[in-house]
Amino acid sequence: MNAICVTCGTQFADTAQYPDHCPICEDERQYVGLDGQRWTTFEDLRKDHRVKVQEEEPGLLSFSVEPHFGIGQRAFLIRNAAGNVLWDCISLLDDTVIETIRDLGGLSVICISHPHYHSAMVEWSRAFGNVPIHLHEDDAGWVMRPDDAIHFWDGEIKTLPGGLTLIRCGGHFEGAAVLHWPEGADGKGALLSGDTIQVVPDRRFVSFMYSYPAYIPLNAPAIERITRAVEPFAFDRIYGAFRKLTIESKGKASIRRSADRYLRAISAAVHASA
Repeated sequence: MNAICVTCGTQFADTAQYPDHCPICEDERQYVGLDGQRWTTFEDLRKDHRVKVQEEEPGLLSFSVEPHFGIGQRAFLIRNAAGNVLWDCISLLDDTVIETIRDLGGLSVICISHPHYHSAMVEWSRAFGNVPIHLHEDDAGWVMRPDDAIHFWDGEIKTLPGGLTLIRCGGHFEGAAVLHWPEGADGKGALLSGDTIQVVPDRRFVSFMYSYPAYIPLNAPAIERITRAVEPFAFDRIYGAFRKLTIESKGKASIRRSADRYLRAISAAVHASA
């Protein structure tokens, strides 16, 4: 049995019984649910949940679980002449989605921004022929279901076939990454940011946090590191982790503007407490 944590959606290695605890939820960047530690399985989840498929723009599909499950993030399929890429993952995969992706040419690789979105990445890999899963090596200790398909990359960037680039930003997790898609937004470029760079509900700004549920901010050096990491890349649009949280245009400027706002806020807090 490969148990899935109900609160964070992470799938665990095969065990005879449910695990005693979820290390990802017990970390201060997540939380144990209000009803305590609860578990389900991939098979049980398929009984009363489904995957919603949404076209975000030509060449880009998103997937999310309905009704809401776990953290509630969306995953993305980028259509690429060199092979389709799945960015981030969700806890469910159904026959309709498998058929949809196969009709589009299948998957060539899965890339994950950070451990909160590992979810059922091994299930997705196996459904499409054990395609490789790329995770940053700094987050290797957070893999709850080890598998031969998982490959750890190092350094600050990893170039993928077709011109896409994984960019290590750090911050939320040491290996937290974003994905640059140069063909997105009608060739102006798009950034798929997970919640390493979190699109906020007004969709004019982004934010950055060490822990979202515990409201723990990042410090100034971490913010500057994130903005420096994405500065060399051209992009107009930002796709955030959650449904409808997309900055349609001027996304790169919004990151700098948001970083400045964030730094002013934490600087004022420091001065006020001095």
